[in-house]
Amino acid sequence: MNLLTVPRVVVGFIFLWLSYRLIVFFRPKKSKHSLRSVAILVLGDIGRSPRMMYHAESFAENNFMTYIIGYGGSKPIPALERVPKIQLRYLPEPPTILKFLPFVLLAPFKIIHQIIAILHELLIYIDEPPEYILVQNPPSIPTLALVWLVGRIQGCKIIIDWHNLGYSILELKLPKTHLYVKLAKWFEATFGRTAYAHLFVTEAMRNFLVEEWGLIGQKVILHDRPPKHFHRCSAQEIHDLFTRLKPSISRHKFLEGFLPESKTPFSTSMTDRKPLPASSHSPSPVGTNPVSPTAPTYENIQPPRLRPDRVALVVSSTSWTPDENFGILLEALTIYEQRAEELAEADSRKRLPKMLMVVTGKGPQREEYMNKINTLQATWRWVKCLSLWLEAEDYPVFLGSADLGVSLHSSSSAKDLPMKVVDMFGCGLPVCALNFECLPELVKEGKNGLIFNTSEELAKQFELLLASFPSSPRLEVLRSSLRNATRSLDHDETTHTDEWDWCSWDENWNRNLRPLVLREIHI
Repeated sequence: MNLLTVPRVVVGFIFLWLSYRLIVFFRPKKSKHSLRSVAILVLGDIGRSPRMMYHAESFAENNFMTYIIGYGGSKPIPALERVPKIQLRYLPEPPTILKFLPFVLLAPFKIIHQIIAILHELLIYIDEPPEYILVQNPPSIPTLALVWLVGRIQGCKIIIDWHNLGYSILELKLPKTHLYVKLAKWFEATFGRTAYAHLFVTEAMRNFLVEEWGLIGQKVILHDRPPKHFHRCSAQEIHDLFTRLKPSISRHKFLEGFLPESKTPFSTSMTDRKPLPASSHSPSPVGTNPVSPTAPTYENIQPPRLRPDRVALVVSSTSWTPDENFGILLEALTIYEQRAEELAEADSRKRLPKMLMVVTGKGPQREEYMNKINTLQATWRWVKCLSLWLEAEDYPVFLGSADLGVSLHSSSSAKDLPMKVVDMFGCGLPVCALNFECLPELVKEGKNGLIFNTSEELAKQFELLLASFPSSPRLEVLRSSLRNATRSLDHDETTHTDEWDWCSWDENWNRNLRPLVLREIHI
């Protein structure tokens, strides 16, 4: 044998051996994973990802060991910290110095940091590979490739929850022809196509992806639905909430003289429970001792009731991102202020109430828009607007206390639906929603809300629904429809209606996803 061929033979053997090891490495391991376990990957703030938190709770309630992996920041729903089978795993944030880089340079560094952190959690921290890995999409990069890789290595079944399309969100920042957009679209289609199962928030999303990318795997439409504890609040619950929120609201000095005067614990800006003073000759209740001879005593304490002089409470939940055009709401509030002033000067019976617009949530455009509105509302008499951050336990109570909701979500892909509207409906709160392609899957015009296209239309809807407040006939029609919506699945399949479809998250999950994840397990 020629001595020159020896290195080539050695290299050839090494290449064949490495090829064999790679094939073995990437071959699916069908017996390695642990049954009844799931890792849920959220490449975002866990506390601001309600759908994924609800997934975690549902898996745990079905006896799955549940790991939810994502970033910290906001407080998660109480169930995630209370249920024993749920473990929260927080990813480390990228180094602060990277935040000063331009987006084009920041993105690659951020992705590398995320890859290391995610692989550490999925391959090292979790001792036994989970049966399922549920990943939220978007973001697509790098999560879809990473869960595909881990699935190949560990034998896990990958479930992709398609909230939206990642490349369409990138198009909000970059032109459609940009290399990053093209790569993002290819990446999403390539690594998202072959999952074990695909969950879709809308029929439009399913139809589009099946047609465009030819998705392989189980396909389940899982509409967003509110958790079972969301409900319309009683006067007592509203009273307790606004008693807690008074310090936060009182910090906004522009509300002085706008909200009705209140004195806790007997009244708030929304509720009143003025006690009846006892006569000086009335005997003290049995078993009580007055604090002093001059202290006031009361015959009874009245339960809280909504104040007839309260302002109309309107709420919009937003992430303050480019796909939610807050400028439309700003213009609508300006028109409403002008219209309310006109009716007041005309001494018309058709007066409009004062409106307190509360915008919840955090995001990049918050400061910009709040500066604009603070300049405008300095001279407003009928409208005031404030930004308020609510903890997870207070958020549904606030929605259940409000009179009207506003959704500014327009969807970068026009294929997803706003979770905020689902939450509002769960709390019995009618909604005015910005129109886009698949919105009618959720908002039924004139039944559970109204749909607008412009700021002028939104302002007219405010006037229509809030006229004669607090006794607003048009608003009551929408509230009544939400109250009467069926929230139980105790119906035969043949009686399928829109109302029947409106149920709690638990009912919806158990009906659509539970059979899929338990199909190979015999109890």
